[in-house]
Amino acid sequence: MKQANMKQEAMNQKDTSQAIHYVSQDPINQNGTALSAVIPTQAVTIPACDTLDKTTLLTSLARACHFPSYFSHNWDSAWDCLTDSDVRHLVLDLTVIKKINTEDFNIFKSIIEDAYSDFGKPQLWIIVPFENDT
Repeated sequence: MKQANMKQEAMNQKDTSQAIHYVSQDPINQNGTALSAVIPTQAVTIPACDTLDKTTLLTSLARACHFPSYFSHNWDSAWDCLTDSDVRHLVLDLTVIKKINTEDFNIFKSIIEDAYSDFGKPQLWIIVPFENDT
């Protein structure tokens, strides 16, 4: 139980020294108050649908961040547009997604980490389903 509490505490801390943050969606607090205390108010939400793969990620990211018309819908172009963008914080809600292409999702996260490492932006808050450890 102590380890679970420490894990939850770590997830809730507002650490701005890393690129990717995981935030648990606690079903007790459906109004989002807990999340709003952790996720920056200026964060741009990447719209999610039932499936998360390269195509849906790139399309949703481009739309959310208002990528320019020359965006090529590939990972390199996403990195270029993200680092040229004014967007500093992103949110991706995994609680609504039914199927995730793990390889595509890992590439997306590595792009975020590389961009953050090189430019200090963007940071990504990933909302994950609440895990009841009791």
